[in-house]
Amino acid sequence: MTACHMLDVPVTSELTPDVFPQDSIQFIQASGPAYAALRGNYALDYWFTQTLSTDEAILPARGGNWYDNQGYLRMHYHTWTTDTGWPSSSWSWLSRVIGTTNQALAILGENIPATSSSKSSKLAELKMVRALAYFMMVDLYGNVPIDTAYGDFEPRANSSRTEVFNFIESEVNAALPFLSEETGTLMYGRCNKWMAYALLAKMYLNAEVYTGTKRNDECIAACDKIISSGKYGIESMSSYLQMFYPTNGPQMKEFIFAIPYDPTAAPLANTNGYMYRARYDVPRSMRAKFKLPFTPSAPESTLPEFYAHFNDENDVRNGQWLTGKQYNTDGTPLTVTTTKKGYDETYAGTDGDASYTYQVELSPEIVLRRSVVNFDLGNDEIAWNMGYRNIKFYPDASSANRNQNNDMPVFRYSDILLMKAEAILRGGAPTSGHTALSLVNQVRANRTTSSPWTAVTLDDLYEERSREFAYEAWHRNDMIRFGKYEDSWGFKTNADTYRRIFPIPVSAIVLNPKLVQNPGY
Repeated sequence: MTACHMLDVPVTSELTPDVFPQDSIQFIQASGPAYAALRGNYALDYWFTQTLSTDEAILPARGGNWYDNQGYLRMHYHTWTTDTGWPSSSWSWLSRVIGTTNQALAILGENIPATSSSKSSKLAELKMVRALAYFMMVDLYGNVPIDTAYGDFEPRANSSRTEVFNFIESEVNAALPFLSEETGTLMYGRCNKWMAYALLAKMYLNAEVYTGTKRNDECIAACDKIISSGKYGIESMSSYLQMFYPTNGPQMKEFIFAIPYDPTAAPLANTNGYMYRARYDVPRSMRAKFKLPFTPSAPESTLPEFYAHFNDENDVRNGQWLTGKQYNTDGTPLTVTTTKKGYDETYAGTDGDASYTYQVELSPEIVLRRSVVNFDLGNDEIAWNMGYRNIKFYPDASSANRNQNNDMPVFRYSDILLMKAEAILRGGAPTSGHTALSLVNQVRANRTTSSPWTAVTLDDLYEERSREFAYEAWHRNDMIRFGKYEDSWGFKTNADTYRRIFPIPVSAIVLNPKLVQNPGY
């Protein structure tokens, strides 16, 4: 064996004040695990939890495919339990984000030299990652434990939804003076001052839901901070859809905070890091059209109730949908050759094995024609073409696998304008010469060539938000705030109000007996 005999060399493999982090680049590296944790399950578990529980999307079985132990059925019918997959895994993911950030804060808080002029700003940035995770938790689960300590394994009981709201608010306000005002490439995907104001605005807009107290004026004030900064703007009609392309990024002037995705980036341990909307949303017959390196599963579609919001033929946002007859990029009909039985499994003729070619046509209706009990459309071409598909996060032909390069925006500038409009409609005092109508028309002027609105109601604004933020994981939040979540859509009739928040997973309660289950579960 060989060995080093120099035993007095300095140790440089640990985070000590004299070796790390000494500059902003090293800080970005050291804070990486917190952001990697946040990226982890946002585009999958969290997205499904927020979306499949609304009229925005449905994922039924097709010949037993995607039945997945009733998981998608329960999300649609609002019959989820304490061990239903997506809400349970979202709890685990968000807990990991908080724990990973607590770890980073503890290590960097100790190892960044006290003399560093940027120490406060670096720690404030990480606290915003944790605050965002707590916001997602308070939105999904209501009553959650507050834990800011690293290395303390003492179980903590739930705090009330109001207490968690107040904790997040205090954390953000305490961090604001130290957060960077910079935007652009260096701060892309990182928490700056404007992200913090956007988070506050979203909290204040939902304050009545979370705490029972309206905070509309505070929402307006937070929105005004971002608007008056002049740092952001509305994308034009020509660039709206580009915001969600695989090539999106810091050049998008609406992105206040986005989560970057890269198929070549390894996920943080025990997270998935996947962003593969095309797998779920592109019909399998369109692999060649979109030049995908895999055959998409295409189990997910929207419901007619949601698509009804897209009722303006002059609106650029219509371009995010695949509807009706489908064509190749050269304009020729997109066809599939199968058998008569393969096209329609109920075909009773003796020539069921005969070849049959048809033009792909997506129908708006979802019909449980094989089994209502099993949430099953059937396993034929008719079933696989049921439902309009959303390709807002445009299929990524550059990726070598199912993962995509499309970054996912969390806060966009158009949301700031529409939140301010909503807060005014809900009783907040107008500021800066803005009215709810002028703010909504400012967004619509960059989305449609139709005439500006002459009046706006809360129901109008709800429909506008449905068009603007489709498939961006905000619709459940909107439905609850606008009183739509107990409505009937698709096959869902359950109107239980306690389902506005999800149950605490049974696995979490096993690990932490101090947790008290949410009412109704």
